[in-house]
Amino acid sequence: MGASNRSTRVALGISTVSFLLFVIAFATPYWLVTDGRLENPRFTNLGLWEVCFNHFQDIHRFYDTDFTGCMWVFEEEYYIIHDFLLPGFYIAVQLFATLCFVMCLLALPLTLSFLRTSRDDDRYVVLLLTIGTCQVLASIFGFIAVVIFGAKGDSRDWMPGWQHNDMGWSFALAVVGGVMLLPAGILYLVEARRERYKRLNEISNREISEYGDDYYQSQAAAAISAAPPSAPAQPSYFAPEPSRPRRPQPGARLPTAPAQGSIQTDI
Repeated sequence: MGASNRSTRVALGISTVSFLLFVIAFATPYWLVTDGRLENPRFTNLGLWEVCFNHFQDIHRFYDTDFTGCMWVFEEEYYIIHDFLLPGFYIAVQLFATLCFVMCLLALPLTLSFLRTSRDDDRYVVLLLTIGTCQVLASIFGFIAVVIFGAKGDSRDWMPGWQHNDMGWSFALAVVGGVMLLPAGILYLVEARRERYKRLNEISNREISEYGDDYYQSQAAAAISAAPPSAPAQPSYFAPEPSRPRRPQPGARLPTAPAQGSIQTDI
């Protein structure tokens, strides 16, 4: 199993929760809502792809069409108010939110493949790097989307009754989900870096253990074979050193050698 340590399990849990939160925010039409203080608000709620009106008419009064109910923002009936309904910042929010959603979708099958991959597999590090990169990019795109919408969504230049328009729970879920994708991606990248250095250390230690002793032994054999037969034997590099004589204790008498030509007796 891929998520075999604590960091990968934490990253998997955070990414799963953040992905679900952002998907809910991406699909629900409650990014901007009215606070309910108006008796008959012309605008009720709006999401990335759906808007709900209540007897709303063209603000320029070019058309007498009355819009009531919830419809897709790109509905053909809304073409007469596209200049009002689809400002530039709203299109930018849709673009960056879609990029975030696409990055999350790309990371989903990679995560499923990662869960079935062993740590010893060569694809393990590649999957960690790819998933982490996708989630970091998704977090950046989602953060840009919520920042733009938070700055422009409830402005007086857009939806009617701007004094009574507030950010809805869908926007809150998008903020939490987009922000939580960043630590999840960073954890994946950190784990990939750690696993890569671990494998490099294992490879270097294995090479030293396999080829280190053979190299020294071959060098010693080559030196012995190159030496002439009459040359004295060279001491081995690994030969034990001769034992040194012990230093006499203080006050002890040193044995004296008998003088040459004298007779040594035991008396």
